[in-house]
Amino acid sequence: MTAPPRGRRGGPPRGGTAGRPPRTGTAAGRRAAGSGRGAADRPIPRRERPRVGGDQVEGRQAVRALLAGRRPVRELWIAEGLDPSPQLDEIERLAARRRIRIRPVPKRRLDAAAASDAPQGVLALAEPLPDTDLDDLVLSAGGRPPFLVVLDGITDPHNVGSIFRTADGAGVTGIVLPSHRAVHVTPTVAKVAAGAIEHVPVAVVPGVPAALRRLDDLGVPTVGLDADADISLYDLGPVASGPVALVLGAEGRGLAALTRRRCTTLAAIPLAGRLESLNVAAAAAVACFELARRRAGAPPDR
Repeated sequence: MTAPPRGRRGGPPRGGTAGRPPRTGTAAGRRAAGSGRGAADRPIPRRERPRVGGDQVEGRQAVRALLAGRRPVRELWIAEGLDPSPQLDEIERLAARRRIRIRPVPKRRLDAAAASDAPQGVLALAEPLPDTDLDDLVLSAGGRPPFLVVLDGITDPHNVGSIFRTADGAGVTGIVLPSHRAVHVTPTVAKVAAGAIEHVPVAVVPGVPAALRRLDDLGVPTVGLDADADISLYDLGPVASGPVALVLGAEGRGLAALTRRRCTTLAAIPLAGRLESLNVAAAAAVACFELARRRAGAPPDR
C-alpha cells in the first residue's frame, strides 16, 4: 500500500505525487510574468505556465463527474462506514468500469486530507486539468460562436466554483483565468462546481488586459460587468448575440482600471433594491443566462 495523502496539518495531496505542493504561482511563473510596464503583455512559455489545477477533487458529485470523464485518476478514497446512497453506488460503478481501485480509509483520515469543508466521504487524485491556449479557446467552440467568461482577480474559491457551474449551465464555451492574483481550480472550486470543471475548458493567461486585446483581435467583443456603467445588461445591442466574452471583476474593487478600459463595452445589472451590488457569483448567473437568452434568439448565421 502506498502512503496516503497527508492531512491539512501536513499539507493535502495536490498534484504530482501525494503531498507535493501545487506548482501554481511558481518562481518561474512569477519571473515570466515580470513586473512593471508591459509585463502583462509578454506571453508565458507553456512549460512555465501555472497549472489550471483540478488535481484534487472532493465531493460526491464532483468525483462522479471526474470518473465519468476521461481524465486519468490516480487514487480514489472512500471513507469507511458511509451510509449507502445512489451517488456512492454510481461512483463505485464508474470506478469499476475504468478499473480504478477504491481505497477504503477511516473518515477522520479522509477529512484530514481534504482541502474543502465537506468532502462527503469521497476524495480523488487526478491529472490536472489541461490549460487551453486563448486562441484555441476561441476557435474550438464546437461550431458555435465563442461564449467566454473572463475572471479578473477573483480570489474566493466558492465564487469561482459557482461561476463554473453557472457557465456550464448557460452554455459558456470557455473560462479565462489570470495566472496570478486569482484562484485557479482548487479542491473547493472543484467541489462547488459540482462537476462543471470537467466540461468547461480553461485558458490561463498572463494578464487580463492583454487577453482582452487579443480577443478583440480575434473578433470577440468583451462586455465588462460594472455597477456604474450607463448601459443596462438588458439593453445591449448585437454585441450580446454573437461571439462574446463576459468580464467579471472581484467583489469590492470590481474590474481593474486597465481591464475596464480594454472592454468593448461596459454594462450594469439594474437593481431595484437598496443594496448597491450583487455577489459576483449571482451577478455572473444573471449575466450569463441573459447572454445565453440573447444568443439563443440570434439568427443562425451569427
